[in-house]
Amino acid sequence: MNGSVLSRPAPEPPRVVAVGDDPDQVMDLWPDGGPGRPLVVLVHGGFWRPRFDRVHLRSTAGAVNALGLPVASLEYRRAPGDPDATVADVLAGLRAAHAIAGPVVAVGHSAGGHLVLHAAAVEPSLIRATVSLAPVADLALADAENLGDGAVRAYLGGPAAGRTDLDPAAGPTPPGPVTIVHGDADERVPPAVSRSYAGRHPSVRLVELPGCDHFAVVDPLSAAWRTVTREILAAAT
Repeated sequence: MNGSVLSRPAPEPPRVVAVGDDPDQVMDLWPDGGPGRPLVVLVHGGFWRPRFDRVHLRSTAGAVNALGLPVASLEYRRAPGDPDATVADVLAGLRAAHAIAGPVVAVGHSAGGHLVLHAAAVEPSLIRATVSLAPVADLALADAENLGDGAVRAYLGGPAAGRTDLDPAAGPTPPGPVTIVHGDADERVPPAVSRSYAGRHPSVRLVELPGCDHFAVVDPLSAAWRTVTREILAAAT
């Protein structure tokens, strides 16, 4: 298993909805789902770097929509050293999604997993349940381990110790249900990062997948996908 899901061709979304004035303040929308089903909001990863955008999750979004769930895939500004813009955009996107369909199921991968965990703690009324996939859930640990060749410091504009307000491991426990799914063969964001977060927030449920790497959890063709879909469907029920 590798990162082929990032470049796999996928259909364009039926709609793209502006959330703000910046070109990155938008969300792809797959609106069709079963009656009464909550909107699933996807937040992509890429270590918060500009070269990675929501397009690489389109096959994931289509697969979640095929479960009978409406889907919104958020974009957000990814300017190194300006984490507040990133966080503001994700919260604005979640508010826009909430305005469409009420409390959402927030699903984030990698850096997006960090962003949904933070959102679930600071604006819990927007989110009915959170499913975080291979998240950078502990910024201090990720910084200490130099994950992504300094990704945390590039994102924050300095060491994680200077922005504990953005570190889910250092913040309050989200009041709603939180499930983390992490492959035990993940070398980009080792499962120790999720274990550290879960250790600080005992109500969080951590599911570890043997032999799965960083991208398996967002790949509809992977062995991990059955578990991921089970957790998303449970969160939507």
